Amino acid sequence: MERPGPSEVTGSDASGPDPQLAATMGFTGFGKKARTFDLEAMFEQTRRTAVERSRKTLAREKEEEMNREKELRRQNEDIEPTSSGSHVVRDCSKSSSRDTSSSESEESSGSSDDELIGPPLPLKMMKEPSNHIEEDILGPLPPPLYEEVEEDDDDDGDSEEEENPVQKIPDSHEITLKHGTKTVSALGLDPSGARLVTGGYDYDVKFWDFAGMDASFKAFRSLQPCECHQIKSLQYSNTGDMILVVSGSSQAKVIDRDGFEVMECIKGDQYIVDMANTKGHTAMLHTGSWHPKIKGEFMTCSNDATVRTWEVENPRKQRSVFKPRTMQGKKVIPTTCTYSRDGNLIAAACQNGSIQIWDRNLTVHPKFHYKQAHDPGTDTSCVAFSYDGNVLASRGGDDTLKLWDIRQFNKPLFSASGLPTLFPMTDCCFSPDDKLIVTGTSVQRGCGSGKLVFFERRTFQRVYEIDITDASVVRCLWHPKLNQIMVGTGNGLAKVYYDPNKSQRGAKLCVVKTQRKAKQAETLTQDYIITPHALPMFREPRQRSTRKQLEKDRLDPLKSHKPEPPVAGPGRGGRVGTHGGTLSSYIVKNIALDKTDDSNPREAILRHAKAAEDNPYWVSPAYSKTQPKTMFAQVESDDEEAKNEPEWKKRKI
Repeated sequence: MERPGPSEVTGSDASGPDPQLAATMGFTGFGKKARTFDLEAMFEQTRRTAVERSRKTLAREKEEEMNREKELRRQNEDIEPTSSGSHVVRDCSKSSSRDTSSSESEESSGSSDDELIGPPLPLKMMKEPSNHIEEDILGPLPPPLYEEVEEDDDDDGDSEEEENPVQKIPDSHEITLKHGTKTVSALGLDPSGARLVTGGYDYDVKFWDFAGMDASFKAFRSLQPCECHQIKSLQYSNTGDMILVVSGSSQAKVIDRDGFEVMECIKGDQYIVDMANTKGHTAMLHTGSWHPKIKGEFMTCSNDATVRTWEVENPRKQRSVFKPRTMQGKKVIPTTCTYSRDGNLIAAACQNGSIQIWDRNLTVHPKFHYKQAHDPGTDTSCVAFSYDGNVLASRGGDDTLKLWDIRQFNKPLFSASGLPTLFPMTDCCFSPDDKLIVTGTSVQRGCGSGKLVFFERRTFQRVYEIDITDASVVRCLWHPKLNQIMVGTGNGLAKVYYDPNKSQRGAKLCVVKTQRKAKQAETLTQDYIITPHALPMFREPRQRSTRKQLEKDRLDPLKSHKPEPPVAGPGRGGRVGTHGGTLSSYIVKNIALDKTDDSNPREAILRHAKAAEDNPYWVSPAYSKTQPKTMFAQVESDDEEAKNEPEWKKRKI
């Protein structure tokens, strides 16, 4: 059987589908060729249709806009006089003369119908071609580019502020907190800026709550955590729940936000030669500092020539001991210490004028050692790291302030002199933007006023000063979140400087509150004695709130009775006058006023005997039936007594 050729197959296919096969498969469309679609042609057709429609829409809108402009022009010509019309044309011609060459070509090529009425277009729009403006911009013209100009102005202002950081100093307003009468030697502010704690030479530590204070500026708590030791340093932990208290004793303390003791460092054995073998300090402390990253770790420095790190969970022994040494290997006393911003370095300044920096985990040899940072024999009162961690500032007892680069710790970057200091805790600090350095100056009593001096970090120029008070400026603190400056002075004051526009919260919360008046019930309430085991008849009723007690006392007629004023004169209503309140003074006063002459008391009594006998009223009627008759004895004269005298008396005479 021969196979059919190609022509035969094509012919059979061209003739159409086989009806038997369609019936066998069950549907009539079997065997037909599927319709093909040209997608590119469809997309091209759609694009052409969209372009044509958009052209028609743009043409229609353009025509409507032109008709609207013609109507507006016609209305303006009808309303305005010819003189004003010529003035507008003149103004338009002047403005067009100031435009660029591209705008002139546009005006010359455009027809009279396309001329614009009003102010000239912005430069950015005038530089674009006219057909682009006509086709793309529909409706009224956009406003001039004021936003870009304002942004440029803002950029210029920012650059000016960057060039002049003095404008960022918040010193327009101030409040004064009265700590006491002696030097405020310690300041501490929690990280959130809600509470301030101050300590002084009067052994007191006072707590100030900005949100709870009113215009009276009174501390809500005062205590003496270290008994009779001067407070030298106060600092909040990085979490704000604990305060490190460093005093003149050898044991530092940690208290919580409410003043309750959390831990106390142990005291070491002063008879051991090697201070690394003792469990704590053996001499007076100078200062202390919290670790900026690790919770519960802090360090202290002491007169026993050691710097020790501690942990709050282990108060019985220090964590590590750093022993500053001179170049010859002798002991030297550290006067101040601090952590770097990342907590990896520990810096300490010593009495021989050196500054030594250790790695926190290596206690043997210092990583940096500059032996003549300040004059030997002077107490360097403060070392502080910048916020970027590359620069160290030191406040020396030789009346200088120096700046050091940690990366090149071979010489100071800058040095400023003429900054007198009389206190071993005069400190310095950096501004929140790291562009200024602040320190205080000391003065003798009655010899001027203490100042807060600001230096620019980049050039170390003395750019600004603030006269604080007629005493020394000991402590200064610039809080980065509040943007407020706290200052402790030598006359017992703590001042807070702020700016209502540049500062946040802090002192701004309490200055707006009026001083509350003391309520009468608060002054009259007595102490409530709690006796839980007493009999019910002897228990005192539990006191209610002050307001309810005041309302209850107001309803009591005895307690709410107005006190009677003193009686002037002889007295009335059974009350004695102002001459005296005792019975003796009353009797003396009445006797002095009685003018009757009672020289013979018997006659004065018998003067009323006849009236009492004729008209008995008081005593006689009660005894009228039982009283015997009164009989008086006869009194003999002297002659009769002589006659009746016995004979033996006469003979004797």
